[in-house]
Amino acid sequence: MLEMLSYPFIIRALVVGTLVSLCSALLGVNLVLKRYSMIGDGLSHVAFSAMAVATVMNWAPLWVAIPVVIAASYLLLVFSSGNGFSGDSAIALLSTGALAVGIFIISMKSGVNTDINNYMFGSVLAISRSEVSLSVILSLAVLVLYVLFYNKIFAVTFDEPFARATGVRAGFYNFLIAVLTSVTIVLGMRMIGALLISSLIIFPAMSSMRLFKCFRNVVVCSAVISVFCFLSGLVISYEYSAPTGASVVIINIAVFAAFCAIAFVRGRIRIKNEIAE
Repeated sequence: MLEMLSYPFIIRALVVGTLVSLCSALLGVNLVLKRYSMIGDGLSHVAFSAMAVATVMNWAPLWVAIPVVIAASYLLLVFSSGNGFSGDSAIALLSTGALAVGIFIISMKSGVNTDINNYMFGSVLAISRSEVSLSVILSLAVLVLYVLFYNKIFAVTFDEPFARATGVRAGFYNFLIAVLTSVTIVLGMRMIGALLISSLIIFPAMSSMRLFKCFRNVVVCSAVISVFCFLSGLVISYEYSAPTGASVVIINIAVFAAFCAIAFVRGRIRIKNEIAE
């Protein structure tokens, strides 16, 4: 472990990965409860398209992708709040269209750029110093905003009509969730890739929901699971020269299976106790 921490790129990966894992876990609970768990998949395709354009034009990928993905998240809110589109349909339309644009732009270049492969499949160990600085600042901003508006986000997540009736600006807080999610997805793509980013959002929330029902407990447990899975995946990636993103997802799957087993056993014990009484 000490040898692993002696490499600067491991330290960079550790800092960025931990912060992004925290952000994705916190927002993942809200997205799963609002039945928008696949929004990560849709917005990651939009981010991939934006990064493809930025790479081809020699622009900074993160600076281009973040505003584009925020705009896409706003369009998703508009489409899904009327206009005859369901949330799933809007995500499917946006994600497939954006992915097609990204692939088309890449095909215009001779060969596939390595940076594009990193964004598609993830390469947390290749994060540059400038990307680390930007990722840390944005991740901390996401965490601070989430904590500051925790009560409002909780209200909008659980009962939006009631929140509106009590004077909460539900539209604004839905957009805030979308913006925070957009930033997290763009940052997470560097770590885990466009193809796997939705798992970083879904698995910790789904795992914690197997055992806890209180929103706050689910959020805390989800954050712990997400950080644990990232750290475990990073160690496995280092020890066995395996892809970091895939390693993190596999650990998440194992944790989800373990939590399901614990929930099943706990349910059987409760049933037996009720019968015995």
